[in-house]
Amino acid sequence: QVELVEYGGGLRQPGESLTISCTASGISIPAKIMAWYRQVPGQEREWVATVGGNSDPTYSDSVKGRFTAFADDAKNAVVLQMSSLKVEDTAVYYCNKFQPPRFRWGQGTQVTVSP
Repeated sequence: QVELVEYGGGLRQPGESLTISCTASGISIPAKIMAWYRQVPGQEREWVATVGGNSDPTYSDSVKGRFTAFADDAKNAVVLQMSSLKVEDTAVYYCNKFQPPRFRWGQGTQVTVSP
């Protein structure tokens, strides 16, 4: 069974940077089109970025130009580098396949941006 584990979250001030990662057991992440999502309590999960396949990463308008997603083949992971963080980036961040059927969701990693 595939297990997704997100990690690296933390507390940052607006304008700072943070890098989070997601590893998976049971699959080869570089062979998949993966995506980052985020969710704020009480709201629907939001797509953030897609990475993998033969295309360049794509990003939601809310993070374009500030976030960079890539696959780390050596670690069997996907990474999300976040810069110029904003308060509105506060959420639990998850990775999963971009298209269904998706794997079971991991626990996510909390990113909090606060002055």
